[in-house]
Amino acid sequence: MITPQVFSDRDSLTRQLAEQIVQHLITDLRTFGTASLAVSGGRTPVDLLQQLSRADIDWSRIWVTLVDERWVDITDEASNERLVRENLLIHHAAQARFIGLKTEHDQPDDAVSSLSVQLSVLPDRFSVVVLGMGEDGHTASFFPGAATLADCLDLANPNPCCATLPLSAPHARMTLTLARILASRWLVLHLVGDAKLPVLSAAWQDGPIELLPVRSVLKQAQSPLAVFFAS
Repeated sequence: MITPQVFSDRDSLTRQLAEQIVQHLITDLRTFGTASLAVSGGRTPVDLLQQLSRADIDWSRIWVTLVDERWVDITDEASNERLVRENLLIHHAAQARFIGLKTEHDQPDDAVSSLSVQLSVLPDRFSVVVLGMGEDGHTASFFPGAATLADCLDLANPNPCCATLPLSAPHARMTLTLARILASRWLVLHLVGDAKLPVLSAAWQDGPIELLPVRSVLKQAQSPLAVFFAS
């Protein structure tokens, strides 16, 4: 079990997390000549994305993609791509090489093959993956009870992404598979809100992954995993 890094306020968390992400990106830029970052959507990471956008590093050599995406038009308020374009791909980070997870296909199932090709240009391992977690124990778009959850969590799934339809959240979705998420040099679980702590505590205990899918990351991560928390 990993002890969360607890911050007195969200601004402090954002500053520290942004600084550490940037350092990991710089390390990979120096070591491999390129770096890659997968970020999550929702309200929680907005301040983090804005802070990262101002990092004065060579974003032209950094790949950015999403951990998951709702199957809506990229102009829709629910679009994670829109969130990233408005909050991260600005300032210095406007030069980043971005790969979104939404295509023109009617359904996400139809887009898995073409997206797998697009995502194949990414380094084999992400420099950093930033995950969130819902109060239902989901992370990425690994939702309890989703019909394709087993496929998304199957470490033998050869595709880097998986279509899914949550039972408890709106919109069909595309998500990186568990195997692709775990292929990273640094994994971060970014949590805000006191209601998240008991969920995290429960997820560390043994139990069905299907009930608390975040267990799939907590229990199977091979790379360093950090938990950043603020109320």
